[in-house]
Amino acid sequence: MPPSQAAERGGGAMTDDFVLTTCPYCGCGCNFYLAVVNGNIVDVAPCFTDRISQGKLCIKGRRAHEFIDNEHRLTKPLVRKNGQLKETSWDEALDFIAKGLSDIKSARLSSPKSDKADFFLRHKPGTDVAWLNGFMNIIINQNLHDEAFIKERTEGFEDLAKIVANYTPQKVEQITGIPAEQLTQAASAYARADSAMILYAMGITQHSTGTDNVKSIANLAMLTGNVGKAHSGVNPLRGQNNVQGACDMGALPNVYSGYQKVSDPETRQKFERAWGTSLPEKPGLTVVEMMNAAVPGTPYGEQGLLRALYIMGENPMLSDPDINHVRRALEKLELLVVQDIFPTETAELADVVLPGASFAEKEGTFTNTDRTVLRVRKAIEPVGNSLADWRIICNLAQRLDGNGFVYDSAEQIMSEIARATPSYGGISYQRLDEGQTLAWPCPTTDSPGTTFLHEGKFARGPGRFHSIEYIPTAEETDEQFPLILTTGRTMFHYHTGTMTRRIALLNYEVPTGYMEINPADAGRLQIANDEKVDVSSRRGHIEIPAKVTERVPKGTVFIPFHFAECAANMLTSAISS
Repeated sequence: MPPSQAAERGGGAMTDDFVLTTCPYCGCGCNFYLAVVNGNIVDVAPCFTDRISQGKLCIKGRRAHEFIDNEHRLTKPLVRKNGQLKETSWDEALDFIAKGLSDIKSARLSSPKSDKADFFLRHKPGTDVAWLNGFMNIIINQNLHDEAFIKERTEGFEDLAKIVANYTPQKVEQITGIPAEQLTQAASAYARADSAMILYAMGITQHSTGTDNVKSIANLAMLTGNVGKAHSGVNPLRGQNNVQGACDMGALPNVYSGYQKVSDPETRQKFERAWGTSLPEKPGLTVVEMMNAAVPGTPYGEQGLLRALYIMGENPMLSDPDINHVRRALEKLELLVVQDIFPTETAELADVVLPGASFAEKEGTFTNTDRTVLRVRKAIEPVGNSLADWRIICNLAQRLDGNGFVYDSAEQIMSEIARATPSYGGISYQRLDEGQTLAWPCPTTDSPGTTFLHEGKFARGPGRFHSIEYIPTAEETDEQFPLILTTGRTMFHYHTGTMTRRIALLNYEVPTGYMEINPADAGRLQIANDEKVDVSSRRGHIEIPAKVTERVPKGTVFIPFHFAECAANMLTSAISS
């Protein structure tokens, strides 16, 4: 059956040769077909009618099926006995977890593209607030700010103007290294555009001043009226396929689904009625705070140490900053449960490991970076005794006497989401399977969704300018540590490599990690290209091959974080704003 006919039949029926689904990698949300023969996925076929990919898949998406039946897939639950993880039944594994959680009654779980740019402003890492303030200084001095928008839709402009007045192009050049003339040209071009869109990635948020960075970006967008209209706004690039959807569903410590605040009594009572339970009035902890809370002697010790942790589809022993600290935290826990499709560095420390189903073995949705809700369709049965994540959670919740964890399908869960979440109120499997493109907010069943946010007004009322001074990074270079480390991804691997490092072609392209270093620094340190070097920070050290390249500026080195054998996060800091 050709893909077009398979798509018309819909629903991911097991007899289909081609099942239309959504890529499990980045936040673009490309659709493609999984080719199924005799219950096995044999290939990926592009979808030429997909509005995002238009039939063009990246090297990861084109081979997204190859990890599904890898020999290292987790197929049975594992429980640690006498220090070793041993295969066991689902009943024993879930009973073990339920008893452990019940015993712990106080446990609470909770590239930007420079080659396409007209202006490439290479700045010293950690100086984002300074150059953003410099942009705003130039825009105001050239009278390019949107006075009507500022007057009608914002507050706090006068205070902002006083702060950014100090950030002249010359001062910003001294702080950031961006030539004053380039800064001025780029700021003017941004402000003069009819519509200007800001895209940002991890370098903005995963930093000791990450919160200030994001607020400064919002300042810049409001200053020029680039909010609430097409092809504008502030757009975080989601590096993982369902980061947006996970946040939308309340996978944050301070909100329920749809960003409804935990601290709001009316919201809390609404969810208590819907779920038939009582809910805490205080927000939970962030990932970094959790790791601190698990180690005695941290500030969170006064609240009661975190004693149990349930980690699903995540590998903090490679992805989180300061891995040595993460290991100490996880080893201190009384109960660590890891739910994943492959054994990971984190699973090696777990008391119980539960085998989840891959994207090709379950129904659901991903929400991509532009807030469009996309269907994920089951193409094959779960490998071995693995189960869809929602089934595992429901089975465990029932053992803990949880209310409402009885569903016949993932579609029923989507219906509950629509009832409890105003922004998802009009989104259903039926509408998605009909091919409707729905981006939230989509409050009613006849709503077409929302192409762009904040048209006419902000949800909070007037948009608030934040007056922010530049604060130097939490760790400056010194004689012992003279180079700045920045980390990130390569195009050939995904997150901690759990899936992509089990695909032969991707491993052929990039088999291991590397450190990019500028020729001037390499010459001074007598480092040759491809030479293995020892890289150390105040937290740890790794051995890694060097790549001498002009891609990184003098004084800075870059290391991708996908590789356990030379883990960049052995070196990084968990300090945040």
